[in-house]
Amino acid sequence: MRSRPAAVILLAAALFATAACAGGRDPAGGDESVVVQAESTGGSVAAPVPVADLLKFDSRTLDGQAFNGASLAGRPTVLWFWAPWCATCAGQAASIRDMFAAHAEQVNIVGVAGLGDEKAMREFVAEFELAGVTQLNDQTGEVWRRFEVTEQSTYVFLDGAGRMTHRGWLDSVQFESQVAAFAAG
Repeated sequence: MRSRPAAVILLAAALFATAACAGGRDPAGGDESVVVQAESTGGSVAAPVPVADLLKFDSRTLDGQAFNGASLAGRPTVLWFWAPWCATCAGQAASIRDMFAAHAEQVNIVGVAGLGDEKAMREFVAEFELAGVTQLNDQTGEVWRRFEVTEQSTYVFLDGAGRMTHRGWLDSVQFESQVAAFAAG
C-alpha cells in the first residue's frame, strides 16, 4: 500500500471539519457515528463520521458474520442486489470482481444476495470468484426493502455521506464508469 501523507492530512482535516459542522450528529436527527481511521507518517488520525439513516441496518454475510451498515459510512458505496439464478447477475459478476480489485481502497462494494436459498448463493459466489467481495445474505429481503429494491439486478450508489445517487440497472460499461468516477472522488 502506498503512503499518501498529504492526502491523509487533507482527509483528516475534512473529516474533522465535517464533524465540527455537524456537531457529530446525523442531519436526519440520529446521533450514531463511526470512527474512520486514516494512516499518516505520525501515527493514525481518527474522526467521527455521521451515519446516514440508510446505513443504519444490521445483516449477516454469506459467511455467517455480523454486518453493520454503519461500517460503510464515510466512503462511497455500491450495493449490488443480485439473485443466484439471475442470468444478468451472472453476466455482471466479472465487472463486480474487477471493480472491487481496482477500487476496493476507495469504494465499498457489497453484494446483497436475495431471492434464493443460501446454498445457491454460496455456489454463485464460488462459481464467479466473488469471495473477496462482501456478500450479504438477505433471504428475508430486509436490506432490499430498506433500499426500495424490487428486482435483481439493481445497483445502489451512495456517496460518502450516505446519500443515494443512483438506484437501478446499469450495463457493465455504465457500472464501471460510475465506480471509477466514485473512486476518483
